[in-house]
Amino acid sequence: MQIQPNRDQEQLRLLSTLHYVMGGLTAAMSLFSLIHIGTGIFLLNAEDAFPIEEGASAPPPEFGWIFLGAGLGVLVLGITLAICLICSGRFLSRRTHYTFSFVVACLICLSVPLGTALGVFTILVLSRPTVKQIYGR
Repeated sequence: MQIQPNRDQEQLRLLSTLHYVMGGLTAAMSLFSLIHIGTGIFLLNAEDAFPIEEGASAPPPEFGWIFLGAGLGVLVLGITLAICLICSGRFLSRRTHYTFSFVVACLICLSVPLGTALGVFTILVLSRPTVKQIYGR
């Protein structure tokens, strides 16, 4: 009977490490939205930065705002998810905040394919009665 708790502890430690890794990857990937932010700023300032030839017109400023808004939205969501993943990894290693880790595991399932695999395995491990006992539930 001693084998199961050791296996649970080992799997929680592994899931904790994988949450840290996924959080870092998510943060790094969300930085690609800086390209859209830069494009939006460029489009908003295109008329001032470059002389426009006769007969040509600068792109409407709405395009710049769309790029800027979408880039900022993706950046904020990506960094927020990365912080949640890193916090979840910390909580898994400390065996605290069961509900937070479970909710993050459900949310990360939307990130196909790595997030889905990590989320499903986290949900499966956290759903075991022996793991719930570790958390004091």
